[in-house]
Amino acid sequence: MRTWFLCKVKYAKENEQGLLKNVSEQYLVDAVSFTEAEARIYDMLGSVIRGDFQVTNISKSNIVDVFFYEDVDIWHKCKITYVVADADSGKEKKVTQYMLVTAHNVKEAYERIYESMSNMLVSFNVPDVTESPIVEIFPYEKEDEELLPPPGANLRPVSEVKAEQERRDQARFEQENARKSAKEEKAEEDQEESEYETNLENEEN
Repeated sequence: MRTWFLCKVKYAKENEQGLLKNVSEQYLVDAVSFTEAEARIYDMLGSVIRGDFQVTNISKSNIVDVFFYEDVDIWHKCKITYVVADADSGKEKKVTQYMLVTAHNVKEAYERIYESMSNMLVSFNVPDVTESPIVEIFPYEKEDEELLPPPGANLRPVSEVKAEQERRDQARFEQENARKSAKEEKAEEDQEESEYETNLENEEN
């Protein structure tokens, strides 16, 4: 299941008169964490927005799915409700979810969300459809997923971890012994020097 993050971006945008005007726009990014969402939005917009821009806010979105139709890029937010039976109590409970779909207007968005959800196993209602301020959505593309490390890539066999720990312990033990030996040698040298000075004093007396 995708996790969507809503990113608000502020920058100077050129209007129809050729003048720069500060604007704040919203983008939806598919990511696994806030940190990755920030990195992805900077990467995606870096080649699109001329000049500097600032990501002013990132928040986890309540959007669960998006449906893109190529004939238009205006996003509409649809509220979906349906009833399911609770697995433990058996009682019915109402579930509310939010989805996005591209459409020319609210009426078309309403029709398209029903079309997109036609394979849903339970009956549902769409009590609310509104035009969304979201400018663009950045889902994971195939090339993006190829850049991700494979599952478990950062995991290592327990035997390998234990062997490395034993090597570290052995190295630490040898270092401690070396320090002890150095201290003992220094103490012996100091003792010999002290005895030598004492003997000299006795001979002079």
